[in-house]
Parts: sequence; structure tokens; C-alpha cells
Amino acid sequence: MAYPAPDAARATAAEGWIWGFALLENYRTLYAQAIDADDPRYVGGFGRFRHYPQPFTPANTDIVTPNNDTPYSWGWLDLRAEPWVVSVPALGDRYYVLPFHDLDTVYAGLVGSRTTGPGSGDHLIAGPDWNGETPDGISSVVRCATQLVGTLGRTYLAGPDDVGTLKAIQEQYSLRPLSQYTGAEAPAPAPEPAWPIWRDTCVDSIEFFTVLDFLLAYFPVRDDVRDLRERLAALGVDGTGTFEPGALPDQLRDAIEHGITDGRDQLEEAKGHTSKSVGLFGTREQLGTDFLSRAVGVDKGIYGLPAEEAWYGGWTVDSEGNRPPDAARHDYTIHFPADALPPARFFWSATMYALPSRLLAANPIDRYSIGDRTPALHYADDGSLTLHVQKEQPEDPAQAANWLPAPDGPFSVIIRMYGPGPAVLDGSWTLPPLTVQS
Repeated sequence: MAYPAPDAARATAAEGWIWGFALLENYRTLYAQAIDADDPRYVGGFGRFRHYPQPFTPANTDIVTPNNDTPYSWGWLDLRAEPWVVSVPALGDRYYVLPFHDLDTVYAGLVGSRTTGPGSGDHLIAGPDWNGETPDGISSVVRCATQLVGTLGRTYLAGPDDVGTLKAIQEQYSLRPLSQYTGAEAPAPAPEPAWPIWRDTCVDSIEFFTVLDFLLAYFPVRDDVRDLRERLAALGVDGTGTFEPGALPDQLRDAIEHGITDGRDQLEEAKGHTSKSVGLFGTREQLGTDFLSRAVGVDKGIYGLPAEEAWYGGWTVDSEGNRPPDAARHDYTIHFPADALPPARFFWSATMYALPSRLLAANPIDRYSIGDRTPALHYADDGSLTLHVQKEQPEDPAQAANWLPAPDGPFSVIIRMYGPGPAVLDGSWTLPPLTVQS
């Protein structure tokens, strides 16, 4: 086989690593939840939900920057043999979303309060090769670009007393093969793949392309990445699952390894300049070919929602330029003027994460987020709102009501707005500073 010159191979490996980063990080979760039955995160395989009605605590480590507002419903689908149908009950004014993502974490479509409405419905999830007739009774169709897809569903939780009601709602979400939905004869099952064992080290080693080569078998080539896919195929990463780094000439293997380092360096640099979620998560039409921004989104918070569904912003630096903010050194406030409260159709919250883990920060009152649904939140007489971000509980009762506990060290705060208003999406509403108080 005639391989590209080392410089060209290195450039392709860097670009391929950035593009493929989302696929491998997605496979990390897929493997634990749908393949490895010994993993505590295992959901039971493909075609079923695993629900988490309880709010997250620091003990939950399945996912970084976990969302504590809307407990999760995890599910994975193998669309090779036939489509699947997801059915949902009527939820009234309770917010929910079941977003279906392709192997590269790009959203194929969303079922939920904002997109399909609050009523009950049956929604078809179809793979790239399906050309059948949509049966009667189907409310919407989600067309996927890959044959393996996942969903990280969210359903609003009003607080600890609401867990029982939320659990009953989640149990009404169902997944059925299309043949079962219509009563037709089931097609022959797709063959069981030889799933690569997941190892965390593969992301930054040449084994990255071994796993990517396997995953590409479930990702038909699209025009937007045809050139890159052809150049990866020239390195042996062609979707046949036969890429073998040990068989490569030493010079080519070295070039690929240097390309991986180049790709990682590009990602690290881009992360340092990103503080908002716009452009990081979305559909294929929204994200286009900005694979670096998509990789940033995956690294900062994989499975983040499109901006029009949920807007994410955060504070990576404080008012004095300290990066990251550090509650061992300072107390902070976040002040929202009355005419600049977070404009959200459904609700908003700000969640505290300890660094570098990006997990919830333990605290004596078990408060991990604060927002417009927090009981007894104190607004000033003029309607403004000031949040107090510090490690010790404020003595003043009004400040204590608005206390977001911080760890004794570096942290980040992420604000989420569900159903963000136009001012958020067009950039005319901006985050206030994280102001150092002491």
C-alpha cells in the first residue's frame, strides 16, 4: 500500500483526531452503558432506557459537568436491522427533551416540549439506510446519519419531593422496534460486532485510529467529510475495522503520533478561548464542518444541547482576571439587574463544579445549583438578584438564601437557560461578571 508523505500524514492525523474525538468520547459512554455488562453504568444493552429520577450528587461520576436540574434518561439504539419508535406521555407544562445524537454526538433530532410539544406521541428514529413507509400514528421522524445512536433525555425535577412523580413519568417513556410497533414480522437481527474494549489511554495514542476505524463502519460517508475520510482511508482508517498500527512503517507511525499531539494541542488552545455554548452543540446543519468547536463542546460537556434548546454559559475567570476562580482565596457575587435577569422560557439555573474534576462540589447544605426555581430566593426591592458564591455560608439570611456553595479551591460555574430568549441567542444579553468581594 502506498502511504502519504509523513507531513501529509501528520496533517491528516491531526484533522482526523479533531474530527474523530467526538466519536471516541461518545464510544467511551456507549461502551460502558450498552456493551460492558460488568460496568455499573450499564443500561442493559441497546433498545432500553435507564432512568435516574434522583438529582445528581458529588457521588455521581458518570459524566462531567452533570446537569442537576433535569435528571437523565439514558438510551442507545442499533438501527441496522430496523428503525425504533420512542413513545412519550402527555407532560403538560413539565419540561422534557429526548435528544437523539449520532455517533459523532451531532443531533439528528429532538423530541420534547419545545420541538414536538407537551402532548403524547410516537416518534420514529430511523437510520441512514432505511427507506420504508412511515406508518400511521407516527408523530415525527428523526433521520439519523449513523446506525448507532444515543439519547440523554432530560425531564424537569421540581425538587426532592417531586422524585416519585418524575419516576412515574420516566417509566412511561418506551422504546420499541418498528416491527413491534406495527405488529409486523421482525427482520433478521444484525450481526453482533466485535466491540473494541474501551481503554481511556486510546484517546491520546495511535490506538485512537483503531477504534475510529471500527466506528466508521457505522457511519456512512457524507459529502461534508468525504475529503477527510478519503485521506484517512489512505492511512488505512477506512471503516473496515482492520487498521493495525503495528503494521505501519515506523516513519508513518511517528507522523500519525505527532499528528495526534498536534490535534490535542489545537483542542487545548481552543478550549481556553471558549466560555459559551453557542456553536458547540447542535444539528448537522447548525455545526457544519467546524469540527474543532464540536470537539471543544464534547470536551467541556459532552451531550450539551443546541443553543435554542438550552443555552450554557460560564465563568472561567473572575473580575480581577484570576483563571480559574478560587474560593480558597476569594468570596464572589454575581449580580443580575432587574431588567437583565436570565431570560428563559422554561427555567434557568447556575451550577457549581469543582476543578479539575468538573464534578459537583460537596457542601454542608447539599445545594449544587441555584436558579429561578430555588425556594425562598431573595430578590432586592428593585427586582434585581445577587448570588453569593463562596465556601462559607453567609451570616445574613438574605445572602444565605442566595448562596451557591463553592469548594475550598478552584471552581467553575455554569449557567443553563432552558428555552433561552432571543436576546440570549443573538448575543444582546450577556453574563454579568463574577465579582471578587474579598
